[in-house]
Amino acid sequence: MAKMKIDRETLRKLADEGNETALDRLADLADATADLEELGELLDEGSMRAGFLLTRRASATGDLCELQRISDAGYGEAGNELDRLLKAPADGHRD
Repeated sequence: MAKMKIDRETLRKLADEGNETALDRLADLADATADLEELGELLDEGSMRAGFLLTRRASATGDLCELQRISDAGYGEAGNELDRLLKAPADGHRD
């Protein structure tokens, strides 16, 4: 079977009609081009895939404020990651 290339406009139309798979594909495309603004918009639209991708990026850079924003936008795993980072021992400090 031949590979089918689906354009962004078609994905957007499908996502607007409630197709979650299309929304996930849009998130993957935005992540591939490092379009954080679009990922944020997709999260606001309810894309859990966008939440996952944003959380992965924010966690890698230690951006605690971004993790809080992602959690507040409805992606609970960002809150879990934020808690994990906040509870981690600070570099060079021991209790």
